[in-house]
Amino acid sequence: MSPLAAGQPNITAYQKDRETRIMSILNVTPDSFSDGGENFNNGEATLAKTIRSHISAGATILDIGGQSTRPGAVQVSANEELDRILPAVDLIKRLPEANNIVISIDTYRADVAEESIKAGAHIINDVSAGLMDDNMLPTMGKLGCTVCLMHMRGTPETMSKLTSYPDGVIEGVGRELLERVRVAEAAGVRRWRIILDPGIGFAKTQEQNLELLRRLEELVQFPGLQGFPWLVGTSRKTFIGKITGVQEAKDRTWGTAAAIAAAIKGGSDIVRVHDVAEMTQVAKMADAIWRIKEP
Repeated sequence: MSPLAAGQPNITAYQKDRETRIMSILNVTPDSFSDGGENFNNGEATLAKTIRSHISAGATILDIGGQSTRPGAVQVSANEELDRILPAVDLIKRLPEANNIVISIDTYRADVAEESIKAGAHIINDVSAGLMDDNMLPTMGKLGCTVCLMHMRGTPETMSKLTSYPDGVIEGVGRELLERVRVAEAAGVRRWRIILDPGIGFAKTQEQNLELLRRLEELVQFPGLQGFPWLVGTSRKTFIGKITGVQEAKDRTWGTAAAIAAAIKGGSDIVRVHDVAEMTQVAKMADAIWRIKEP
């Protein structure tokens, strides 16, 4: 059971009668792979409009990113990342519509994580699970906040070459995530504060991404990982574009919808999405089929 924020119930591992949570992607970067620039330096009014639209469409968690993790992205300083993130956190805290919204920070930097939590954010969502900054896990432990630990290998520049899983992707991802959990706990992160993410699209081939979605239920029940809530992010990813033949990332809505439904069937408790209104409908329908009990 992982606490989120005041006004929001705790997130617990897969429950048949629990609705899937929608985490919306709020990138405040100029170069994120599918929405870079949309919320970057366009003024507070534009950002507020985006935030309100995400909330009204069904998001209960807003995931703010100030550093793109796409291959080839320009690496900015921690100060610049904070200059992008903190105004968004402040704005969300000031909006009446966002009173009960959970604020998540998508960062792999310990300094950014600490300052963001101090500013009022609730969750640290680290795509590297502490591998890209040695201070991240101890900082998470010190802060005592809820954290998302995602499976990844290497860096955004090298991960596409690190896709060998001799014992299969489920076994490999499961073992490596379990190791990150152990290291996190040793650094002071409470087990009940951890949410896991299989890292779709990070150090995975197209077939491995599909296998993770196909066999997600096995990963959720992997020895040592039972009982954790799971976050899955497939939104607009490259493998969806290759399969569907849709080149423009922002047009991959239907392929994303199928992947989101598969993730929910497999046991994802939170789905991370760009197209909030559409994926909220997908989640409601998937919940009705596989989760929510009839009255």
